[in-house]
Amino acid sequence: MYIDHRTYTVKPGRVKDFLEHYERHGLPIQREHLGEPLGWYTTEVGNVNQVVHLWAYKDLEDRAKRRAAMMGDPRWPTYFARVSELIDLMENKLLRPASFAPVKPR
Repeated sequence: MYIDHRTYTVKPGRVKDFLEHYERHGLPIQREHLGEPLGWYTTEVGNVNQVVHLWAYKDLEDRAKRRAAMMGDPRWPTYFARVSELIDLMENKLLRPASFAPVKPR
């Protein structure tokens, strides 16, 4: 199992706009192709302009297949063009849970 950990640093004061646009336009596309996210978070302490989301995949092939389907969806470039104007930095990590981690594959 892999966890795709994504951190977006949004332009100052634009987190609300980012979340509203994502919920309305991006989340439906991602749910269709990626399934339900493992988590979506905003920051309360530290860099308050960051949002973090987590997606679970069975393996790297599963991730590649689902993300390719999402990227091939004609709605995705339209959504991403608008939301990218709100983002200063995107960071991505692929995490593997330790054998004793409470997270279980879906």
